[in-house]
Amino acid sequence: MLEDDSALAQTARRLFQRAYQLQQRGKLADAIRLYKESLAHYPTAEAHTYLGWTYARLHRYEAAIEACHNAIALDAEFGNPYNDIGVYYIELGWWREASAWFEKAIAAPRYDNREFAHFNLGRVHEHLGQYQTAAACYATALKLNPAYEQARQARRLVLGKLN
Repeated sequence: MLEDDSALAQTARRLFQRAYQLQQRGKLADAIRLYKESLAHYPTAEAHTYLGWTYARLHRYEAAIEACHNAIALDAEFGNPYNDIGVYYIELGWWREASAWFEKAIAAPRYDNREFAHFNLGRVHEHLGQYQTAAACYATALKLNPAYEQARQARRLVLGKLN
């Protein structure tokens, strides 16, 4: 997350870790407070992205999207916030708008889980009735992560719609 070893960066790292632990325990208000405190010490794309995840768990998708845009402003190469914006757009019912964000996630130089963006792009295509393209997206997700069971099930179901 942080490569800077300054005192501010170290404090931000500790706050981020505490916020993440609170988020995992469902203490979302406290997690939001600590993510914001971490960002005040040393802003990172990761902290903005995780803040967005926390907002999303509260169904505050507009705030989550704003946090992701802040992440992208700090590090346009970080793929997670692009994927997350797409997911939040889906939650808001903006399926067509979501597609471009998954494409950006797939193209991002720094993204360790591209299979999620391929899977989510498949969800968009499936929702739009583009089953062949959806199946290809799910297949790509599986190629990137053969253990991705959700992609395997989605591909099997969409292939069933083609028959």
